[in-house]
Amino acid sequence: MRIPSSLLITTWLLLLPGLVFSSSAKPQTAGTGILEGTPPPLRYVVEGTRIVDTVSREPLFFKGIGYSPYLVNETPMLGAPPGNDDRYEEHLGLLKGLNVTYLHVFPTQMPAKFFEALDKTELLYGQDVWVCPYEEDFLAEPFLAKTMETVKAVIDHVYTVGRPDRLILFSIGDELQPAAVIRTDSLHPEVRSYHGKHLSVSNRTPSEIAMARLIDMAMDYELTRYGQRHLYCHTSFTHIGPLADRPDIEVPKENVITPDLGDLICLNVYTYARGVRTSPPGSITGTSYQGYLEELTAASNKPILITQVGLSTSPFEPKAWVPGFGGHKVEEVPAAFSAIWKDIKTARGSEKICGVSFFELNDEWWKSGEDSADSSRHDLEDPEEWFGIYEISGEDHLIPKGKIPDTIKKLYQDH
Repeated sequence: MRIPSSLLITTWLLLLPGLVFSSSAKPQTAGTGILEGTPPPLRYVVEGTRIVDTVSREPLFFKGIGYSPYLVNETPMLGAPPGNDDRYEEHLGLLKGLNVTYLHVFPTQMPAKFFEALDKTELLYGQDVWVCPYEEDFLAEPFLAKTMETVKAVIDHVYTVGRPDRLILFSIGDELQPAAVIRTDSLHPEVRSYHGKHLSVSNRTPSEIAMARLIDMAMDYELTRYGQRHLYCHTSFTHIGPLADRPDIEVPKENVITPDLGDLICLNVYTYARGVRTSPPGSITGTSYQGYLEELTAASNKPILITQVGLSTSPFEPKAWVPGFGGHKVEEVPAAFSAIWKDIKTARGSEKICGVSFFELNDEWWKSGEDSADSSRHDLEDPEEWFGIYEISGEDHLIPKGKIPDTIKKLYQDH
């Protein structure tokens, strides 16, 4: 699981609509959804539980990779974008060779040379919008106003520097932290509904209402300023829901986050994550990973994108109380990735899963920002720095970690 450090406060936040959950999740919500009068995106739209290309009329399955191209001595901790240089020709060339069709992009201000390299491929991308997940109160008006300025800047960047015709979605926020969710909910017990210009929700938690407000404002900004919109979602993680009948999730049932306030469901689902490892066995493979996915798909009436899954190859597992977070041997990862793929493709309800994004292309030395020199070294004790399927060489080139890239190439070729 991409467990964030308390020092990793760059930018994050939000949420999405239309999920119908069974008894294994929160009670059925009422009045949840994007309003009928809201225009759909121009090309890539949701039809039932699928995302469809309106030009080809084909349903899409995103064969994705998480992408944060910071190299040695680069960090986003003070808001800097990754370098505007030739790395993107190398990186996107590697991605094409892996049969990747989708990039889940984390930096919010990708430079012009990235998009120039993107033009030479057929890759589509989704834009993650990071907002601080440790906030004292997600419903505080100053926080919402400040967050919206960040969101607007990201949308503007897509239209001025980026490629709106290649963009699939905006994901507003990623992995709201349990303590912040509980704190927000306790501060606003009376806030249970929101009726905006494009989104109307009721019988929700206060934290979900905060996310609904942000998504509604983001949709309205894009439609008003640019005359169109893309798909919207919030990326959550299994530690805080939506499946609530798990003994190891980190919030009480009344605080569970259901990420259904947008066009699709985006969820980080790691094999060792809370909520996953305590799931019942799957129907085909017998793994708890497949078991989690089967309950998730059974409860959902929207497309599901697995926005992150991966394994850290850090030299050892530093936190015994977080089993699986680090310490995976490079030579063991290919079999693990193949098993994850089988879990996904053979799961009951797999037709609702519209893609998966392995986390991530290359190691990120800058995590978790312990000091100003963190990006200059590859810390042995920080699993966050070792999720890449490629490592970074001394000359800032990417070197494959054993057979991990070849495994992804084969899995994506076989689809």
